[in-house]
Amino acid sequence: MVRTAPSPVRFAVVGLGHFAQTAILPAFTNVGDKAKLAALVTGDGEKAAKLGLRYGVPAQPYEAFDLLLTSGEIDAVYIALPNSLHREYTERAALAGIHVLCEKPLAYTSADAEAMIHACRAADVRLMTAYRLHFEEANLQAIKAVQSGRIGEPRLFDSLHTMQVDSDNIRVDRSLGGGPLEDIGIYCINAARYLFRAEPEEVVAMAVQGTERRFREVPEAVSVIMRFPDQRLASFLCGFGEAKASHYRVIGTKGILKMDPAYTWHSDIRQTIIIQDKSEQRTFEHRDQIAAEIVYFAECVQAGKEPEPSGREGLIDVRIIEALRTSYTEQRPVRIEQLPPDPRPDTSQSIKLNPPHRPQPVHAEAPSRE
Repeated sequence: MVRTAPSPVRFAVVGLGHFAQTAILPAFTNVGDKAKLAALVTGDGEKAAKLGLRYGVPAQPYEAFDLLLTSGEIDAVYIALPNSLHREYTERAALAGIHVLCEKPLAYTSADAEAMIHACRAADVRLMTAYRLHFEEANLQAIKAVQSGRIGEPRLFDSLHTMQVDSDNIRVDRSLGGGPLEDIGIYCINAARYLFRAEPEEVVAMAVQGTERRFREVPEAVSVIMRFPDQRLASFLCGFGEAKASHYRVIGTKGILKMDPAYTWHSDIRQTIIIQDKSEQRTFEHRDQIAAEIVYFAECVQAGKEPEPSGREGLIDVRIIEALRTSYTEQRPVRIEQLPPDPRPDTSQSIKLNPPHRPQPVHAEAPSRE
């Protein structure tokens, strides 16, 4: 029996940090009749009171999570907790027959990601990794341009994704699954995979710890090279101690495709295609990427359909990140065992929704004050 849900699909958002408050919660005002915000889960009493009032829904403490799951008031959860907690809350939701949309990375370890997939499969509930760019027009058009042969055969990918992260932010707490690879490097990994339409066979990484106390548990920056089939290379740099940057390039045998900023969720995206001495630029207007993924996931839940990006898509990136951690720790290249091909994003998944108002968050600082 395929477990589905009524329309609209009723969601609880679990974890009310900065991204949840400025992106996820406002997105529910933008999803039409496909989904609705039905509950909040937080350990902060002031957040519970103010945000529950703001959105007109009950706000529960973490201790009441299991009661919420069995209350009959929700059909799905959007997990926006620290990476180290994704497995626990996914397994608890699945056990209660609740569908799971989980922020990336799916988990900190591949063992945890595999356990999450198994739990959801055993309970016949849908599990989706929250890769918002799989529904964003600029990146989907980049895939189309590369696959169409406009820049010839794609041979190289390079990317830069950096930001300043404050010392008290969870992103520099290893016990919570923090680190530059895990938080922002994953965008570069996923982009290389969906642009090349392939999986890396071997990876090598080098990390620098930096000199500041905020990097005592996680690297300040990581440099990566990934070797793909057909003798193609992808490289990227990600870091938490540098000025903000977010772009990628695909270099083909005939031309170059550039995206800048490539991974943003709150601004326009510029795409440039250069062939010989001719340059073509296009600007894609800011969209509500989070509402798009919520709508898509709700449709999958209602239809009993396996989502793209699935839990296995999230697992593949977690396995790559694990290999990269091994590489920079042991200072050696690491080969990656290949999984069978999984569906990949394409332009049919583009969902255009105008951006909502960004509210003032409650007890949730941005990762950087720059």
